[in-house]
Amino acid sequence: MINLTPEDVRLKTTARSKEDAIRQVGELLVANGRIQPGYVDSMLARETQANTYLGNSIAIPHGQPAKRDLIVTTGIAVLQIPAGVEWSPGEVVRLVVGIAAKSDEHLQILTNLTHVLDDPAAVQALVETDDAQVICDRLTGKSSPSSKGLDTEGFDQFVDVTIDAPTGLHARPATVFADLAKSFSAEVRVRYGDQVANGKSLMSLLKLGVERDGVVRVLAKGSDATQALSALQQAVEDGLEEEEEVGTAVLELPALELESPALSGVAASPGLAIAPLHRFHRTKLEFAETASDPAAEQDRLRDAIALADMDLTDLYTTIKERSGKGKAAIFQAHREFLADPELQQEALNQIPPNHSAPWAWQQVIEAKAEELEALADPVLSGRAADVRDVGQRVLARLVGGSDAGAALPSHPVILIADDLTPSDTAGLDPEKIQGFCTAAGGATSHTAIIARSLNIPAIAGAGLAILDLPEGSTAILDGDKGQLYANPTEADLAKAKQAQSDRAQLRDVEQQTRFQPAITTDGHRIEVVANIGGPAEAAQAMNAGAEGVGLVRTEFLFLNRSTPPSEDEQYDALQTMTQALNGLPLIVRTLDIGGDKHVPYLNQPAEENPFLGIRGVRLCLERTDLFETQLRAILRAAGGGYIRVMFPMIATLEDIRAAKTVLESVRSAIDGPPVEIGMMVEVPSAVLMAAEFAQEVDFFSVGTNDLTQYLLAMDRGHPTLAKQADALHPAVLRAIAQTVQGAKLSGKWVGVCGGLAGDAQGAMILAGLGVKELSMDIPSIPKVKARLRGASMKQMKRLAQKALACRTAEEVRAL
Repeated sequence: MINLTPEDVRLKTTARSKEDAIRQVGELLVANGRIQPGYVDSMLARETQANTYLGNSIAIPHGQPAKRDLIVTTGIAVLQIPAGVEWSPGEVVRLVVGIAAKSDEHLQILTNLTHVLDDPAAVQALVETDDAQVICDRLTGKSSPSSKGLDTEGFDQFVDVTIDAPTGLHARPATVFADLAKSFSAEVRVRYGDQVANGKSLMSLLKLGVERDGVVRVLAKGSDATQALSALQQAVEDGLEEEEEVGTAVLELPALELESPALSGVAASPGLAIAPLHRFHRTKLEFAETASDPAAEQDRLRDAIALADMDLTDLYTTIKERSGKGKAAIFQAHREFLADPELQQEALNQIPPNHSAPWAWQQVIEAKAEELEALADPVLSGRAADVRDVGQRVLARLVGGSDAGAALPSHPVILIADDLTPSDTAGLDPEKIQGFCTAAGGATSHTAIIARSLNIPAIAGAGLAILDLPEGSTAILDGDKGQLYANPTEADLAKAKQAQSDRAQLRDVEQQTRFQPAITTDGHRIEVVANIGGPAEAAQAMNAGAEGVGLVRTEFLFLNRSTPPSEDEQYDALQTMTQALNGLPLIVRTLDIGGDKHVPYLNQPAEENPFLGIRGVRLCLERTDLFETQLRAILRAAGGGYIRVMFPMIATLEDIRAAKTVLESVRSAIDGPPVEIGMMVEVPSAVLMAAEFAQEVDFFSVGTNDLTQYLLAMDRGHPTLAKQADALHPAVLRAIAQTVQGAKLSGKWVGVCGGLAGDAQGAMILAGLGVKELSMDIPSIPKVKARLRGASMKQMKRLAQKALACRTAEEVRAL
């Protein structure tokens, strides 16, 4: 724990600007011998990369990882600014907590701050106090504000008990305590230090933060107070254990079960929405087929393409800043398509002698889209929607506007549409569009990906029947289960609104506890790490509570460009990530191009089924120039950070041995450091020969997305089959179990980096199967960690065994 003293706190200050505030808190760190002066500039530079506003009038400015050498000793400085200073539009900061951390000693300070965030009274007390020691005690956890509105007047009966559960009064024991307290009519309060909680509220108890061996006072008043205290004392002494119930998840709210009939589709983006239905009517673009001046029409088309390119550039930048480079990549791909000289020339050639520019452009776009739709591969055929999206953008410019979408209402609604393009979805306002349901599409479409980044609940592939639903009627959209209740009863509406409130409270607790490790109630730890697709996402993953990175998709360096990246460019990107992780592991998957990822400059010949063709490590072994350049960059970066190398699409022993040979050759040539070697398990042969492969590598990482489609022969993006391509299918779970058993024979560990790892129920089953590491999209991390902390390994093993005995994915989910 950091030693925070009154000398580290400056009271009653003023600041002219955010920059002035950061300089003042930095100078305080310098004056107290924590940092060298140059680190203050690093703190200012970091602020240009990411806003350090934490919430509720608190900011936590800190420096760039690359400048940690300027830190003399880890320390904290606090600037109290009662009048406040604008941090960014709409955000006023009154407490500036400057952080200079060599490693992770400051994490407890951050944890303590999260307990203050949802208590405005506590923040106000820190902002107004004249005693620096009050701030020191609060940030170091030596004192806590009393819970507002919870007094103990009249609670004259009490017992003092010691919480000896392995993880303190966390989710599972707190649930047992609250459930038992609810069985009595007496009011129950629990005091821990200066904090008081409602003994019948799980959320209230969790916010006490009672650790193992913490002493709490349980108070009660009412007709059966004596009996309540006696029962609660006995329960605590018994360890707050409940009989093991496989599948009971104490930090997971029950699935929404409604009486009203539902229309079912594919769960595309999680969440619950309640709002009137609104049909998405796309603006019809009208234009003449003919024109009298072909040269002028050709100029119009060139101008419209240029303006559309500018639109896409702006959209790419907006989505990139909001949701990361990976989510924005589709719009960069749209730009590449728009810039295709053959496409442009073909459209220009259609104009003479007397056709209009809009007519010529639409003819070419529709022809290209139909060519894609005719392809056998469902993922590639699905890209016809992207072609039409680009086409509509240019048409909108040609007919005198910039928006080819639709006018949306100013009040909250649930959108109903035949389909939405990525551009349509990116333009949605989450405050107004509470959710959407489309007749077509799948869970892996670009539209679904963008919806998840915007936190908009969504259902895809629900069928044409949704287009006949009456507009204006209030509906319930359950994005977790993929169900739309178009005509709910009043009772169901009340139940759904309560579920929304409960979920909001649960998400709040998950966010507050995201830095706590995923240790089960019986002391087993599961590593929870992140899947990322770019340097900026490494820092985002750390802020979400990730304990490392389990998958770096290096394709982001190769896509949407005309030449491959240089060794230095790849090295710089990897170095940025290792610096953000500060010693935590970074698993770098080598180039996985092929299948649905096409790179024009590689000149790959067309394949009838690219998912069974030259992709992953097969391409790398064919193009050793690309492979060796990437491996040199990885090994150079490994000299300054903890990097593991992972090879994708390994199907044979010859594959992994050949890849290792190239890696060792490169390592010897540049005298690189030794690195741990892993492989993706995503094809059936790797599962069946897991014991043999385990002798060749240090670890396995199961890619459940590809493994599911290869095992079930179903593309996860197929609009019809997507519902059945479920990673919780017993065949997939049995394959993972077989992989774990094969790895154990050689003492190797298994991780999972597919979508199943980020599914709360899936994570419990995987842990029960013996998976040691779960790697997932960043937003899923807090929820999964909380879920794992609320269960015992014994419980999860029993759940996993029951899942393996199931016959269908539905049976598994019903557990």
